[in-house]
Amino acid sequence: MNSIDNSPIPSDVTRDSVASSTLAANKVLRNTYLLLSMTLAFAAVTAGAAVALKLPHPGLVITLIGYFGLLFATVKLRNSGWALLSIFALTGFMGYTLGPIVSHYLAMPNGSQTVMMAMGGTAAIFLGLSAYAVTTRKDFSFMGGFLFVGVLVAFLAGLAAIFFEIPALSLTVSAAFVLLASGLILWETSNIIHGGETNYVMATVSLFVSIFNLFTSLLHLLGFSNGD
Repeated sequence: MNSIDNSPIPSDVTRDSVASSTLAANKVLRNTYLLLSMTLAFAAVTAGAAVALKLPHPGLVITLIGYFGLLFATVKLRNSGWALLSIFALTGFMGYTLGPIVSHYLAMPNGSQTVMMAMGGTAAIFLGLSAYAVTTRKDFSFMGGFLFVGVLVAFLAGLAAIFFEIPALSLTVSAAFVLLASGLILWETSNIIHGGETNYVMATVSLFVSIFNLFTSLLHLLGFSNGD
């Protein structure tokens, strides 16, 4: 009968393993933030072009088809060189759909102030939550299931608010998305730090969508308070 080796694992091996995992996670986080900044800049350019050219909104159906189609393509291509092209197509399309929304708020009284406040609030929330997750290195993986269920429920409620034209429900959904998007930023950043997400393309998509939803939700809430 073979004896079982119960000897402890050398501490230097454990330290090397932890150090290697930390370096890998830091590399993913660094690449994610670099790609995220590039996609945000690209989306801002496409949104600005849509505003300048006064392009119409593509409508709910085309928006959903374009978003989920490009998202599916990005997921399928995430491990290939085509992933970068796909993610820029996705974020550029989202920037284009954002342009007419921003134009609507800019046309309101104090519209520029409303848009700037939404941008500032989005930046402050994202930077604050990201810094908290990185510095404390807390594990927020327990939030995953709740957040994804919450996003699904809020998404369906948002569709209902559009189809049935219920302003109160629409505002509630926007408030919910502010909380959900904030939670997703914490969850995804923690996921990267602890090695749960090793693909920086998918990490970028998750954070970009969270920032997009956070901005549009704050814009809706601030616009309403401004009399929209």
